[in-house]
Amino acid sequence: MKGTDIRRTHLAKDLDSVTSGELVRITGWVEDIRPLGALAFMTVRDISGRAQAIFRKENAYFESAQSTPRQSVVVIDGTIRESKSRDFKIEIEANKLQVLSEAVHPLPIDPTGRVTSSIDSRIDSRALDLRNPKVAAIFKIRHTILQSIRDSFIKEGFLEISTAKVIGQAVEGGANLFGLNYFGKKAYLSQSPQLYKEQLTLSLDRVFEIASYFRSEKSHTSRHISEFTSVDIEAAFMDEYDVMRVAEKMIGEAHRETRKHRKEELEILGQSLEEVSTPFPLITYSQALDELRDDGLDLKFGDDLTDSALKRLGANREGYYFIVEWPTRLKPFYIDVQEGRPELSKGFDLQHGEIELASGGMRVSKRTDLEKRLKESNLNVAEFSPHLEVFDWGMPPHSGWGFGLDRFIMVLTGAKNIREVVLYPRDTVRLTP
Repeated sequence: MKGTDIRRTHLAKDLDSVTSGELVRITGWVEDIRPLGALAFMTVRDISGRAQAIFRKENAYFESAQSTPRQSVVVIDGTIRESKSRDFKIEIEANKLQVLSEAVHPLPIDPTGRVTSSIDSRIDSRALDLRNPKVAAIFKIRHTILQSIRDSFIKEGFLEISTAKVIGQAVEGGANLFGLNYFGKKAYLSQSPQLYKEQLTLSLDRVFEIASYFRSEKSHTSRHISEFTSVDIEAAFMDEYDVMRVAEKMIGEAHRETRKHRKEELEILGQSLEEVSTPFPLITYSQALDELRDDGLDLKFGDDLTDSALKRLGANREGYYFIVEWPTRLKPFYIDVQEGRPELSKGFDLQHGEIELASGGMRVSKRTDLEKRLKESNLNVAEFSPHLEVFDWGMPPHSGWGFGLDRFIMVLTGAKNIREVVLYPRDTVRLTP
């Protein structure tokens, strides 16, 4: 490596615009080597795409080019020329090859995707798996969506916050939480920023957070993991319908930005994103029950909508839709109730087909009402005293939601398993890598 210049002049995707005869240096990993008599063709891939280099027999690097293990990291210097290959418009007439790091075979998976591997084997070798263009495309899209979401919130006047992930108080009771010993005290990994973000509306008005949270559920499905990325907002002086509009704008802009900046990645994945039409359709919980009864599923008022029920509802709908007016007993203690109809909440869920993406609503903003809701939910009021105290300092009416980013990435990329869209997923059995 001593004396090696690793500074590339171009990415692979930029070479088509380079003038024939110009000297270039590319870096990347060897995807293919094709000896053809007195010629050897080397395909090199980098983060942007593929390039082809040609080595001639009289070239001092001809033999080493043919013996370089696939997936090794190389630097190639050479001159741009037109290519006769149907796969490349131009190629590099190589005059120098430097092998920076040899790949040791056999590799645990084939990162080209020609030989398929199980998702567990791929995650075990995730860094190598990401050399597969289809896998990399998912995370390039994820990057664009995250950037779009932040921009969307900032345009709406939201401030980004970062709240504690090690907490001493369960947000919704002790169920589904990972407990830990925190210097001799009982603590938990946070499953939501709910209480913090509500408190912060008291002074900061509109806040959002994008962060990892943890849920100790023993579900092992294609849509559940133990550590997930949640997008959360909370806004003072907004009701549940106002924050539903914020969600619609966020999703619409994410679709537009992905279509604009990730066309190639969508093509690799075989995905086409349509323009999102707003407002999203809206059905009440009672309407959902009626629809399900007509479909032969007998549910009573107050029954939760199971995965099977949501699958049936989603089968009759394309795209995004809201379910509103949920029974109060099915929603957390901090969701407010309808005026004159306390059996109904001001909560909503956002769905895409059968997939639940978000849950939110208007919050209880009066301390006495919140204490009542805690008791009705069989929670210990005393354990929430630090949170309740904030409501004596002038708490504005406020609303918000929590949105599952990983599930949203599944929708936009067409992934069938949430582990496909998370770099290093954690579930009931996986703790590495």
